[in-house]
Amino acid sequence: MADELKQNKHADTSHVTFARDLGLFDASMIGIGAMIGAGIFVLTGIAAGVAGPASILAFVLNGFVTLLTAFAYAELASAIPRAGGGYSFVRLAFPGVTGFTAGWMLWFAYTVACSLYALGFAGYFVEFFIKYAPGITEPIFNAIGHHRSILVITLLIGTFFVWLNIHGAEVTGKTENVLTISKIIILGIFVYFGFERIMDEPSRISENLFPFFPKGTGGVLVAMGLTFIAFEGYDLIATVAEEIKNPEKNIPKATFISLAVTITIYLLILFVSLVAVDADGLTTWEFLGKFKETAIVRAAEGFMPAIGVAVIVAGGLLSTMSALNATVMAASRVAFSMGRDLWLPKAVSKIHPKKRTPHIAIVITGVILLIMALTLPIEAVGSAASLIFLLTFAMVNLSVIVLRRKHPEIDRKYRVPFYPIVPLLGFSLNIFLALYQFKFQPIAWFVTAGWVLVGVFLYYAVFEKRAAALEPKVLSPQVQDADIIKEPALLVALHNPANIARLIDIAHPIAKKRNLRLVALSVVNVPRQMPIHEGIRLSHHKEALLNQARKYAVEKNIKLETDIIIAHHISDGILSSVNQQRAKMLIMGWKGYTNTRDRLFGEVADRIVRLAPCDLALLKMTGKEQLKNCLLPTSGGPNAQLAASIINAIAADFDMKITAGYVAPLDMNIEQKEKMNEHVANTITRLDPSVKRTSTTITSSSIAAGIAKAGKEFDMVIIGAAKEPFFRKMLFGEIPEKVARYTPTNVMVVKKYEGPVKSILKRLFG
Repeated sequence: MADELKQNKHADTSHVTFARDLGLFDASMIGIGAMIGAGIFVLTGIAAGVAGPASILAFVLNGFVTLLTAFAYAELASAIPRAGGGYSFVRLAFPGVTGFTAGWMLWFAYTVACSLYALGFAGYFVEFFIKYAPGITEPIFNAIGHHRSILVITLLIGTFFVWLNIHGAEVTGKTENVLTISKIIILGIFVYFGFERIMDEPSRISENLFPFFPKGTGGVLVAMGLTFIAFEGYDLIATVAEEIKNPEKNIPKATFISLAVTITIYLLILFVSLVAVDADGLTTWEFLGKFKETAIVRAAEGFMPAIGVAVIVAGGLLSTMSALNATVMAASRVAFSMGRDLWLPKAVSKIHPKKRTPHIAIVITGVILLIMALTLPIEAVGSAASLIFLLTFAMVNLSVIVLRRKHPEIDRKYRVPFYPIVPLLGFSLNIFLALYQFKFQPIAWFVTAGWVLVGVFLYYAVFEKRAAALEPKVLSPQVQDADIIKEPALLVALHNPANIARLIDIAHPIAKKRNLRLVALSVVNVPRQMPIHEGIRLSHHKEALLNQARKYAVEKNIKLETDIIIAHHISDGILSSVNQQRAKMLIMGWKGYTNTRDRLFGEVADRIVRLAPCDLALLKMTGKEQLKNCLLPTSGGPNAQLAASIINAIAADFDMKITAGYVAPLDMNIEQKEKMNEHVANTITRLDPSVKRTSTTITSSSIAAGIAKAGKEFDMVIIGAAKEPFFRKMLFGEIPEKVARYTPTNVMVVKKYEGPVKSILKRLFG
């Protein structure tokens, strides 16, 4: 992927980029402005009505769920500062229709949010001027009607912010700063008067906050689902990542600053509304629930002067304007990024040569948002937007895990803490809230499903073939029809000339035992920015390597076929050849360790280990020529069976003696000893009677350390790919990698092919 991120610098001379005009303060204001939008005004009363005082807990829990996903956004956006935000991350982690669907859904969700904010502004605008300037506005509103008045204002405000976004991120960002600071000041005034009332009457706290759970814990869950949309907004920082200065540092900082400020303001507003309001004989939460979207205004009437109420209404206007401004920017960047990936018309990815903004993406987004605002039942579509954000956030959490496994070479200045627990927990909680939403908003699922189906149809009908032009490619100069190759093969991937003889010596008896063709493969690695066919000019280097292999095979009277593949990624070339040659087993050299914490085996080997649809043997070779004494650590399972079958094939050729071993803890009890003896006995019984064998017990507090120490006395260690739990594997690395790193002898790691179902799951989740 590092190549993919660099390719745009070299692909063609017409490539253009955004100007980085947004600093830390600007980026923080985008996140705060998007979150402190109409949501805090509209949802406070609704949340109080369904959960009572426990709505405070609902906001706290939503803040926690949001924080988990914010960690994922902070890592990915700082490491991969590309326009499009969550779409770009999911697209890199899950290429193809999954990545397209993520972008398609996000574009829809942001655009619907724009429509909601435009309509919200129009509603507040009409109410404000009818109440405070009736002489001027009533004749106009009476002439064209209340509903048409709202639609006209929606059209005007939407058009204005589309125009503003076209004029540049710097202009948009400065406008966002003014709007956001203004509404924070207004909300601060609301909180000040509320606390003044509370300080005058402290007994209000106990009277109005208890009982805390009048609607039970179910009310809290419902309130969480209803108000989660209010916590969407920090992700907008990621969508404009290409326009942020020093993104590696500023994106994580802006993400957490915006969340901290927003959650604090939310909790203060809700606390004051619940405690300071005059409820007219009702409980305060019932009062707020009665007035729903106008609850804050009604609450302000009870403890603020008349001018203060006007200020709060003005705050609603500023909030909807701020959220509309930030969301138009985010929606257009998702569309721009999809156009750049050819998953929307290419024109959408054009950048204005002077203003450095994706003007076409902004205009298209603006047209769609206005059409939806003026024609559709926006309430139903708006609830679908909340659901889409939850599903997308879940996919972003998964993307952290997948991209760490697929592309550990990316420099990550910021890393998710307590990885992988945090992204897995974030994924689970987002999915839970999304599923729970069906209970009280099933229409959201129906709208979302319909939008996704339309997108999938367009992807396969229009965009898939065009976008394929940007994907890494594999080319075989020796064109072979896979249907002509009937006999299965054992494939040997060659790279280092010094290892040719040893790899062929090991592969030949295995191929003979399994009745497989023996095929030597070499991959020509072409830089991503270079057209794939240009690699033909470089293939003579690898042809020399294969000539050396053929010469050695003739000397040893070994029948050897050869294959050469040109690919943008070495692992893609090897996997392509595996499929073309119908390989049942792959043998390749391996340096035996990795320099990157997140890799298990190495940059190339990692993908091969996960994705190869055949048995696999990775061989770390040292200076030891003889392979007479072999240690076979075993704990049972299919990998141990594969190791035994390999030994049966090569033992005679190398006059090999096998020592089957089991690593036992220092304080081994009787039950553990019986289990050890069972594993060793099962492994030994799989060896041919002609193979010289013995057994041993290795006592150590660490499996890897015990094998590495014992392996010093042997010519080779053959070990199966570890069956470690997922968490331990991600946090501490694989046992075979540690054995290969610390054992000064030949090491072979073998992995039994697990079948197509598990292979597909690994392709999806790394």
